[in-house]
Parts: sequence; C-alpha cells; structure tokens
Amino acid sequence: MKIGRYLVIATLFMGLLITFGDRGLLDNFRKKEQLLAIMKNNHQLTIENIAFKRNILLLRDDLSYLEMTARSDLGMVKKGDLVYRKGQ
Repeated sequence: MKIGRYLVIATLFMGLLITFGDRGLLDNFRKKEQLLAIMKNNHQLTIENIAFKRNILLLRDDLSYLEMTARSDLGMVKKGDLVYRKGQ
C-alpha cells in the first residue's frame, strides 16, 4: 500500500514538473510564441533593409531621384525656380 501511494505521489510530482517546470510544456509553448514574434520582427526588418538598400542605390546612381529627394525632403530649389513664401 505504501509503495503504491509513493508511486502515485512521485508520478503526480513528475507530471507537475513536466508541465509547469523550467523547460516544461508551458515554458516550451511560451518560447515558441517568442520565437515566432522574433522571426516576424526579423522579417519586417529584412523588408526595411531591402527598401533602404534600394533607396541608397537610387540616390547614388539616379540624379533625377536625387534631385527629387533634395527638393521634397530638404526643401531645396534650383536656379530659375519660382519660390512662394507664406506670409507671417
């Protein structure tokens, strides 16, 4: 009788450790979710890097794109452009 009780208690204890313990089933599930979130973020960063590389190549090689960027982002004008200033 005593051996049966100890065996049941040991089995329950092992089951709890496997389920809730460090590196248990719940911990494994959480780690998989974290991994998926990191992989999703990594994919997003890869897409951004590709866009940045494309932008760098255009700025380096395409003068019309460089001019357009300078005009829109930096507010630059070229000689002969008519500039309207807003009154204060």
